Amino acid sequence: MSGRLRFLPLVWAVVLSALLLGPALGPGYVLSYDLVWVPHLDLRGDFLGFATALPRAVPSDAVVAVLDNVVPAQLLEKAALLVPLVLAGVGAARLVGGSAAARLAAVTLAVWNPFTAERLAIGHWTVLVGYGVVPWLVLAGRTTRRTGRVPALAWALVAIGSLSASAGLVSAVTLLVTGWTPTRNRLRTNLTLVACAVAGNAPWLVAGLLHAGSATGSGASVFALHAEGGLPAPLAALGMGGIWNAEVVPTSRTTFLSWLGLALLLGLAAVGWRAWSARPDARRLVALWLTGFGVAVLTWLLPTPVGWFAGHVPGGGLLRDGTRTLGLCLPVYAGLPAVGVEVLAGRLSRGESEVRRVVAAAGALLPVLLLYDAAWGLSGALRPVDYPTSWADTRSAVDLGRGDLLVLPEGAYRAPVWNHGRTVLDPLGRYLPPDYVADDALVVDGTTVPGEDPRVAEVRAALALPTPAARTQALLAVGVQTVAIERDVGGRRPPRLAAVVLASHPDLEVDRLRGEATPRHVPAGRKVAMGLAWLVYLGALLGGLAGASIHAVRARGRGSSQTDPRPVA
Repeated sequence: MSGRLRFLPLVWAVVLSALLLGPALGPGYVLSYDLVWVPHLDLRGDFLGFATALPRAVPSDAVVAVLDNVVPAQLLEKAALLVPLVLAGVGAARLVGGSAAARLAAVTLAVWNPFTAERLAIGHWTVLVGYGVVPWLVLAGRTTRRTGRVPALAWALVAIGSLSASAGLVSAVTLLVTGWTPTRNRLRTNLTLVACAVAGNAPWLVAGLLHAGSATGSGASVFALHAEGGLPAPLAALGMGGIWNAEVVPTSRTTFLSWLGLALLLGLAAVGWRAWSARPDARRLVALWLTGFGVAVLTWLLPTPVGWFAGHVPGGGLLRDGTRTLGLCLPVYAGLPAVGVEVLAGRLSRGESEVRRVVAAAGALLPVLLLYDAAWGLSGALRPVDYPTSWADTRSAVDLGRGDLLVLPEGAYRAPVWNHGRTVLDPLGRYLPPDYVADDALVVDGTTVPGEDPRVAEVRAALALPTPAARTQALLAVGVQTVAIERDVGGRRPPRLAAVVLASHPDLEVDRLRGEATPRHVPAGRKVAMGLAWLVYLGALLGGLAGASIHAVRARGRGSSQTDPRPVA
């Protein structure tokens, strides 16, 4: 690509990402399903891996809690949504290379597709962060094979891409598949690749091992790959769709446009296959695609065995969401059709630049038009909001002290009026400072997927006791010191407790139980194990960033030293 067009993929990636997010980039907090950001997230023990539940928010919550001391939370949320999309687009263009037509098509396919739209809608921002680093990990794997050394940036990329367990799995697999060299003289390099993959995933890996007895999941059939409209599940996955929650599927995916988009995608892939498959790392990228697509289809094809595996094998629950692994398909999904656009432009133009420009524009714009309702924050669904003033007043005026917070009434998700009635994982526990206990059961299409925190069952048993004094003592024994009651979410009022009212608003009440809560005991071994895991993770992240910065400075210095000085007149 010529110098004057060098930054065109970056510009196009930014434009597309901004158009996709739309109002989400405005003032306020976007709250949608699992997308929960609060004005300030306090760093607490549960976020470090000491919770009684599985570490599904490790290390993401801890990372956010640290960063929002430096960057305002609103700005941090915008960056967490925008930057991964831009990285995915620019990275896909870098992988494809070639003409401007190919690169722009790759940007569009990477940024604007059902996977990004549906994950934005359901709030899986950590999955999108992992998705955004996939092309760059492929490039890091390519460098590893060429030089025999794992680049410093790879350590940071894996750590950044592993903010959740499923995203970390995608990041690790991407680096290992693309960087692995099965020769004896590369044993050290391969071991370094494994170390890199493990270090970047250390916090959730260690926390998960400490919960090995309960590290299983249920409801695999509920979360399996699903059809979208008339598009069968396997074909939906071919187009990077098929999420289990029908409420977050764009309407265009349930119409003939989904068939038209799939036909266009497969047609371009067929045109570009010969040229694309001749590339050196094509087989490795196909292996990535087969892994991501295969796991997704497996959850649909064999839901009962997958359900058994998720429910009985520690760590098996990572596979229950059938479309998260589709992030592995990105290099092929964006790259192969993009090469098809380039080949088609060459065949049709016959040296005429105007025809080539038309084909390039079509390749860059058609995916957007076929998924038109993803534009502007999913047709305006991702609108920012402000939290109620009662929440801010309670946080600033009330000292919640020691002990854990219990959030009532039961129900993991809310649809508050102040959030435009949009469903969101209850933010109150994150909004207030203490560690918290909240109902984590999920109801999908009338099916209840049991929660994973054993303390929830203990809290239910405590609340079922016959007298306020008995209920209060049982909650204190569980470690609960304060109770927050959301009055604006409906449902029956929680049973009476022996408590002092700390804050009372029309929509929120916070009570302190009479007596002292029993502190939760965290074994010393767990503290040591998690401390070491965090040290390894931070070493990978900060060491990788520092090493990459030093390498960039040295490369720039070598470049400038090789430049002939200008002659003096």
